Amino acid sequence: MSTPIRWGILSTGRIANLFARGLAELPDAQLVAVGSRTQAAADEFADKYNIPHRHASYEALANDPDVDIIYVATPHSLHCAGTLLCLNAGKAVICEKPFAINAAETREMIATARAKRLFLMEAMWSRFLPSIVRVRELIAEGAIGEVRMVEADFGFRAEINPAGRLFNPELGGGGLLDVGIYVNSLASMILGKPERIVSAAHLGETGVDEQAAMVYGYAGGALALLSCAVRTNTLQEATIYGAHGSIRIHSPWWRSEGLTLQRAGHEPETLALPMQGNGYNYEAAEAMACLRAGKLESAVMPLDETLAIMETLDTLREQWGLRYPME
Repeated sequence: MSTPIRWGILSTGRIANLFARGLAELPDAQLVAVGSRTQAAADEFADKYNIPHRHASYEALANDPDVDIIYVATPHSLHCAGTLLCLNAGKAVICEKPFAINAAETREMIATARAKRLFLMEAMWSRFLPSIVRVRELIAEGAIGEVRMVEADFGFRAEINPAGRLFNPELGGGGLLDVGIYVNSLASMILGKPERIVSAAHLGETGVDEQAAMVYGYAGGALALLSCAVRTNTLQEATIYGAHGSIRIHSPWWRSEGLTLQRAGHEPETLALPMQGNGYNYEAAEAMACLRAGKLESAVMPLDETLAIMETLDTLREQWGLRYPME
């Protein structure tokens, strides 16, 4: 077996717990350190996952000499600062999605990683799951012909809590950065960066986008129809329509374990694509494969694409008149 890659996790919230459980599925991964803002929180998290190094600050984690790569799991508004802290300490990083608050932060993060020749990747975990990998393969094989349209939604209904992450502008709250990033990343993966962007959003009482709809136009005439919400339950389905068929990613598409392939003139085929573990192991495995190969970024989630997606999200917010307080 290859020499294990030693991981640190920055922050101890819900996503950090999910990632820690995902890492446990990988025999060549070692979770050796965690950083929190208090010793008590670091100790509690470390006890849960048998982590030897428990740091009472993010700085101490970033400077831990026994860590090879750090997963930044803070709220959106702290992604840039946490990533820069780790990069400047010489650590490779995967940063939870959305990568940053805006494209300006994203450019700084990418520029720092490239200047220091360190691996950096947006932790868009869905992109590495067996179902989405198979979607890319089917499209590349020409199974449905030229892609003409992508439809995807991701909405759920949360109770309004002005201080909570979803509804607090100070934390980059709203549907776009929380779940809109998923539908935007899917459309980007398939069709690239849109040439035309038309959108509408409802900004709620706390000032964040509670729901939004987006239509994108691409060179050659392809379209994407996307929606996201934190106050509206949706089907959470995605369908890719090609000139000669379609691929439906079963609900909830962002962690789907099955597809329906409809080729023109054929009966529908149902493809079972189960996940191992909770799914977060796949993005970690990709990062480790890149590190072992000496790569500075992932070909599956390249940094230039992460930036292009953030530029699209900035355009959407400009159309809605939505700015975060820290901008």
